[in-house]
Amino acid sequence: MGYRTLLAILDTPKTTRQVTDFAVALANQYQAHVIGAHAEAIAMVPIVAPMEIPDPATVQALQDMAHQETESVEKIFREIGTREGLSHEWRSFVTSSGFNSAALIDSARCSDLVIAAQGESGFLSETKAELESFLFESGRPVLIIPHVLTAPRPIRRVLIAWNGSREAARATFDALPFLKAAEEVEVFSVDPENTPTQSPETAGAEIAAALARHGIKVTVTSSQKTGLDPAMAIENRLSDSSIDLLVMGAYGNKRWWEMLFGGVTRTLLDSMTALTLLSR
Repeated sequence: MGYRTLLAILDTPKTTRQVTDFAVALANQYQAHVIGAHAEAIAMVPIVAPMEIPDPATVQALQDMAHQETESVEKIFREIGTREGLSHEWRSFVTSSGFNSAALIDSARCSDLVIAAQGESGFLSETKAELESFLFESGRPVLIIPHVLTAPRPIRRVLIAWNGSREAARATFDALPFLKAAEEVEVFSVDPENTPTQSPETAGAEIAAALARHGIKVTVTSSQKTGLDPAMAIENRLSDSSIDLLVMGAYGNKRWWEMLFGGVTRTLLDSMTALTLLSR
């Protein structure tokens, strides 16, 4: 089992090289095909006061800039793909909906894994809401690359943020190829609840047993009554254990049309130090 079709979200020339380099590393590991996808924004129509009519020259200039960025992104992706002997293809969409382009979502739904960059100012700060919606609509796992990680490295240690939820279960099994290749996998729970199927002391034991049947070397740990919020507890664990990959669910609230990511997910993504695989 492995990831055979990777969709690389190529946002700007600055992040394209980073995302493509990681896609190449994963493609070589899993003998995968890489699709480089870029959404070229349709320029918004500026209004000229006092007559409040569109300014065609400005509109054209903005559209030309957007197209030049598309050409730069495509050039970087194709050059790396050709140089590395990568099985790859390029897809560019001109759209007013950004990542929420129906064509881009369709491409994601036919991929094993989506790869995107965090960006230097936090989790894709300029397009955060778009990617949140994209994750919800695509139904596919998304691997986020932190801006501090400038070059691919082996994924040897994996931390699964486990709370027994649907999202956590989905993320865990979406990450199976990574888990199987890792040297160490840790199932980590923060202040687990006492439920009919588990006590705080046994939280994560059943999912760990399921993973062990796949031949995965897995341990179970928890953080109980420390006074830390879950995001801080997970951040500390990432640092203390030198984690290469965090696996977690993209938690939302009951009203799905509100903000998709819950507080724990958002806090971790804005300060992420490790690769993070999210599933919804």
